[in-house]
Amino acid sequence: MSGASLDAVRDTAARAWIFGHPMLENYRTLYTQAVDSNDHRYVGGFGTFRHYPRPSRPENTDIVTPNNDTPYSWCWLDLRAEPWVVSVPAMDRYYVLPFHDLDTTYVGFVGARTTGQGAGDYVIAGPGWTGPLPDGAAGVLRADSQLVGCLGRTTLTGATEKDIEELRAVQEQYGLQPLSAYTGEAAPAPADEPDWPVWREESGTSIEFFTVLDFLLGFFPALSEQEGLRQELAALGVNGAGTFEPSRLEPDVRAAMEQGIADGRARLEEAKARATTSAGCFGTRAELGDDYLARGVGADKGLYGLPPAEAWYGGWAVDSEGNRPPDSAERDYTIHFGADRLPQAQFFWSATLYRLPERLLVDNPLDRYSIGDRTEGLVHDRDGGLTLYVQHARPQDPRRAANWLPAPDGPFSVVIRIYGPDPSVLDGTWQLPALTAGRR
Repeated sequence: MSGASLDAVRDTAARAWIFGHPMLENYRTLYTQAVDSNDHRYVGGFGTFRHYPRPSRPENTDIVTPNNDTPYSWCWLDLRAEPWVVSVPAMDRYYVLPFHDLDTTYVGFVGARTTGQGAGDYVIAGPGWTGPLPDGAAGVLRADSQLVGCLGRTTLTGATEKDIEELRAVQEQYGLQPLSAYTGEAAPAPADEPDWPVWREESGTSIEFFTVLDFLLGFFPALSEQEGLRQELAALGVNGAGTFEPSRLEPDVRAAMEQGIADGRARLEEAKARATTSAGCFGTRAELGDDYLARGVGADKGLYGLPPAEAWYGGWAVDSEGNRPPDSAERDYTIHFGADRLPQAQFFWSATLYRLPERLLVDNPLDRYSIGDRTEGLVHDRDGGLTLYVQHARPQDPRRAANWLPAPDGPFSVVIRIYGPDPSVLDGTWQLPALTAGRR
């Protein structure tokens, strides 16, 4: 193959890696939760909820940057044979069941912000379904892929066992059933069981990436904005048939594809370094369009993060002295919100700390992993402002200790979440304060 042709292969592979990266990150979770019954994270397969009424802790590693404000409810749906129906009870707390396509783009949301806090039944339909909305159903969410996931969140109103049991009772009222069961009609023939590729960590960064991508594309009919890239991939044997085999590639073609993977990864790392908020990283297909790089940033920085209208995410990649990332082995930090600059939320806000590079919660003697407007005992400044103390050692001053967000003895990041953000947050009028570094 000529040099020019190999350059084209390398370019295709780079763009395809960026395009497919969120899909493989999603498959990593899907495989452990819905396919591999021997994995401790297995939720029970497709078509069932698994609820976690207790807040996230350091030992919870299912996803990176977990929150412990809104414990999770996981489910996965296979829409090939027929749609599914999700049912929710009436409730007086914030919740959201966000359903996402294979590429992590959101299909739609059932929750307090979008559908209200009343009871309701909602149809989740795959591509090509044209049936009528059944009697009693409040609406339909139309997916672009045949496999759909949901990482539901429901607010935990306190930290006591009674609070946790009340949350569990709410979660257990979330229902899932095939459309045929909901309508009382005969069930269609089940879809064939796929030959699921075993997930290996190297699947995301080696030539094996394209083997898994080829399998996943079989569940994801090409959209108009994807047709050009999908045709280029098909020319390389990645056509959604699930038969791509790297050993059949000519050595120079394989090398070009591997170089393309490296190029795509480098582009994503550059984009991640520039990202300071979640704007443009999470949302519906209408909101994200074909910006696959931004989608990849979202998949890496906070897989299954919510779009800004639902929950605004911000954080600090650098401290006030230019240190990237912040490091509490050498410095103590403060975050000061002025009295008129407190985060504005319809529901609530929190700031959660993660150790790096794992992006997981930090074990600490206070058993505190986040802090926010629902934290009991916070001490506000005399003028009504709020100062948070981010450091490894507990502050000796009791007033400061009340506002302590424990950090590891090393690098970390802090993510702030604003649920139901005020328009001033969405339009950029409200800005994050600095993460101010101080010497011990």
